[in-house]
Amino acid sequence: MELKDAVAVVTGANRGLGRHLAEQLLQRGAKVYAAARRPETVDLPGAVPLRLDVTDAESIRSAARIASDATLLVNNAGISTSTPLLAGDLDAVRLEMETNFFGPLAVTRAFAPVVERNGGGAVLNVLSVLSWLHPAGLGAYAAAKAAAWALTGAAREELAPHGITVSALHVAYMDTDMAAAVPSEQKTDPADVAAQALLGIEAGLTEILADETTRYVKRSLAAAPGTA
Repeated sequence: MELKDAVAVVTGANRGLGRHLAEQLLQRGAKVYAAARRPETVDLPGAVPLRLDVTDAESIRSAARIASDATLLVNNAGISTSTPLLAGDLDAVRLEMETNFFGPLAVTRAFAPVVERNGGGAVLNVLSVLSWLHPAGLGAYAAAKAAAWALTGAAREELAPHGITVSALHVAYMDTDMAAAVPSEQKTDPADVAAQALLGIEAGLTEILADETTRYVKRSLAAAPGTA
């Protein structure tokens, strides 16, 4: 997909990776709707602030009406509550699933017809290495991202006849607020991740693996747990 003159909607664009994605899209000549639950927190020159809460159906419908010229959707908004599945608070588990799975699903359902009407385009889902690696302490996040990976594959097949490509971005720790407690040497620069993601969209890649940890885990999927 050519990003110059594209019209992008980036969820969670007020900080972290989302802000880098929005900023680099602007630098490439795209129009950018910088979506956030609180649009007043968007401080990116040139971007169009857009109220969008991925857990609020009316907010999503309103955003799709406003950004009626969209050709690229970036499902970036997400949360991590560090909740285990069995011992953790069930409401927190549900919140992770609502935000990290049902949120991108609802936003994609709202914007796919918009993108199709505008001649087709692309969807990028920001996932995680934990789509494939499932540590107990982050069970809720891993389960939601695994479900979002399945969503990405199914949506790719469903939207292909409508001229819409669907890509997944997988990444381990980034230097963002979500990973503030992680030592800096273990974290990737989110600006670099954003650049890789946009190059992947331009190349039509179905999966973009943004760091060596993610590439190693993906290569290891064929090995069953507990086997040589």
